[in-house]
This record gives sequence, structure tokens and C-alpha cells, in this order.
Amino acid sequence: MTDPVFGPAPAQDTDPELVQLLTPEGERVHHPTFDLDFSADQVRAFYRDMVLVRRLDIEATALQRHGELGLWAQLLGQEAAQIGAGRALRPQDFVFPTYREHGVAWCRGVDPVRLLALFRGVDQGSWDPAEHNFGLYTIVIGAQTLHATGYAMGVQRDGAVGTGDPDRDTAVVAHFGDGASSQGDVNEAFVFAASYNAPVVFFCQNNQWAISEPFERQSRIPLYRRAQGFGFPGVRVDGNDVLATYAVTRAALQRARDGQGPTLIEAYTYRMGAHTTTDDPTRYRLTDDVERWKLKDPIARVEAYLRRNGLADDGFVEQVAADADELGERMRRECHALPDPSLHDVFDAVHAEQTAELAAQQASYDAHVASFEEVTA
Repeated sequence: MTDPVFGPAPAQDTDPELVQLLTPEGERVHHPTFDLDFSADQVRAFYRDMVLVRRLDIEATALQRHGELGLWAQLLGQEAAQIGAGRALRPQDFVFPTYREHGVAWCRGVDPVRLLALFRGVDQGSWDPAEHNFGLYTIVIGAQTLHATGYAMGVQRDGAVGTGDPDRDTAVVAHFGDGASSQGDVNEAFVFAASYNAPVVFFCQNNQWAISEPFERQSRIPLYRRAQGFGFPGVRVDGNDVLATYAVTRAALQRARDGQGPTLIEAYTYRMGAHTTTDDPTRYRLTDDVERWKLKDPIARVEAYLRRNGLADDGFVEQVAADADELGERMRRECHALPDPSLHDVFDAVHAEQTAELAAQQASYDAHVASFEEVTA
């Protein structure tokens, strides 16, 4: 669209400021600001992470299709964005996820079966956020950005920012999608983070679809440029490039730890699958777009780079594939072994200490269930 005074709006996918270190063909390129030297072991580890996380995602999708999960939010195509961001973290950093950060959960040591339990309805999220420095999944769109900003302000008050101690200085990450960027919570989080110079990195995976709503209907400019209006830096990175995502996130995290305030990262990627397993993307997007993005596959480009430079052979690739098969088998086996949830326990998980009102509701429910047992007896 062209404005009669200010000219044409910038194209969303041709921005020259896109940070990229690995092309879709697997060619290593360099960037004046975010360039890093990666060892062969690092790149092989990125590849393994992405292959296993993709298998995690495919396996969970299959389990849902077989009726073993109530729902699953796919990350297919977004592995590089999540692994790059997840591996850039230090142990003391804290992550506030949405419901799709399975790759970041993997990087923080959360057992994938814990994720299955949530989507199976066994529990409401059973991992310990304090153990993994990884919060429970947030279903309310955009709410976690406020949580992250508040936590980051607390980190400031604890004196864990800008001390120069690499084992103490802490950054906070809020993950969200392009659809969430239209929510008031996200913009309010931007305001508070900027006002208090909070050590938070806003990491937006722009997969270009908010369920069935295309990104061009949500914003007239690339998302990363919104940060300027709030008074902090924004960076757009190739979200299908794990090297670039890692480098940009590492720099933003260190900036936060040093006390320089928030950063907005827009990881420009594509949702290859459905929004969730209840969605049918063929009803609203073109097959040609999906095919075009298949050529930018994050895993294929890393494999191409490794093979081209003699850093991996068939044996390595086959071993990673075998590890993925082992993970898939374990997920199926342990998912089937998960216990059926008890509604009795739901009452215990509302507050840290159960109230008298909840105890009465629980007793009423138990009596209701017992009445059916008496009838069948």
C-alpha cells in the first residue's frame, strides 16, 4: 500500500536489516554486528537439538491424532528460532513461554513427557519452574509478557543486574507470537519494561499467522520496528537460521544482564503446520507459500552446512535419526502410561493453601461421585 504523502509501506519479507548467518542453501555468511565464531561441536549440537525437537513435535501430533492428547500446538518449522533462543540462555536466566515453546522447554531440561501430560489433561503443568527457570505454559494470549516484565523488575530490585558477575546477572525472556503483539498486555509490557529499564528480552516468533489472520492485517510495519516507539531497540532475525537466532538472542540477553534494558527480537519464520491440531490451515493459506518456505527449512540448511564443510557424515546423521527414534518411542510408551487425572485433585491445585470454601466444594464433589458407586453396588 502506498501513502500519498509518505510513500509505500515496507515489504514484510524483504527487509535489508534481517540478520542472517546461514543461508537457506547452507552457506555461511557474516554480519557486521552479530557475527560469532561457531565450533563444529556447537553446530552439530544445534542440529541434534532441532532434529529431536522436530521428532518431539511430530510424535505429539501423532499422539493427538490417535486420541491420546486433547490438543497439541505444533512448532514445525520454528525449531531454529526456539533452539537458538534456548541455547543462548544462562542457567540463572528465566523464561516465560506461551504454549508452543517445546524447543525452549527442551533446552531448559523439561522432560517432553511433562508437556504431553499437560496436553493430555493429566495436570496443569507439572514441571517445577524454579528448577528449570522455565515458567508454566501460558494459554492466555500475551499475558506472559507482563509476568516477565514484573519478574524482571524484581530481578533489578534483587541487585542481580549490572554487577559484572556472569553467574549472578540475570535476564528474563518473554516468548510470544505475532498474533499476541496485537494484544494490550504485550504493549503494556513494553511500556513498563521501557519505563523501568527492565532486563527483559521480548522474543516474538513471527510465524505470519495468528490462527487464520495473516500478519499483514495486524501491522503496517515489521514488528521489530515497533520497539522504537517504546524507546528500546528492535532486531529482526532470520528465524529459520539457528546461528543467527542464537547470536542475536545472546547479545540481547547480555544487554539486559548489563542493565541496558529491554530488546525486542522478531524471529521471522513460518508456521509450517497448523496453529493447533484443531486447525485446518488449508482453508486460509496458499499451498505455494508453504512450498516456498519448505526451501528455507532450518534443519536442512544446517545439515547442508555440516556436510559441505566436512563437519558431519552419514554416520552422524544416522545416529541423530536413531536418537530421534528412541525419543519418539519413549514418548509413546510413557504417554500411554500416564495416569488418568482425578477431579478430586483439581481442588488442591487452585491455591497454595486450600480454602474452607474449596474444601467444601471438594467434599461435595466426592459425595456426588460416591453416590454413583452406591447405585452400581
